[in-house]
Amino acid sequence: MKKTFSLEHEKIKTPRLVDAIKFEVKKYLKRERNKQLPTDADYWDFDCKYGTTEATADMIHVSQLNKSIDHAADHNLKTFYIEILAKPGYRTAKSSGEE
Repeated sequence: MKKTFSLEHEKIKTPRLVDAIKFEVKKYLKRERNKQLPTDADYWDFDCKYGTTEATADMIHVSQLNKSIDHAADHNLKTFYIEILAKPGYRTAKSSGEE
């Protein structure tokens, strides 16, 4: 998903737009997680970017997506960019010293 979201609408208020954007992101993540994994992969991992424009987007963790959307609404941004790309994830074994 590579998309620029707008927080301005003539009829819909900003809090409802924020909820709709969060729902769309959540729905996309769920759809990607339900896809068939490659045989050697353990889970679906995501590369996420957030910024005011595509050129200024910085890498963020998946758990920071909702906070980033709230940040855009709190700072009265008119638009913001989110990019989410799915990739296969691989678990690493813990060494005996880590617990």
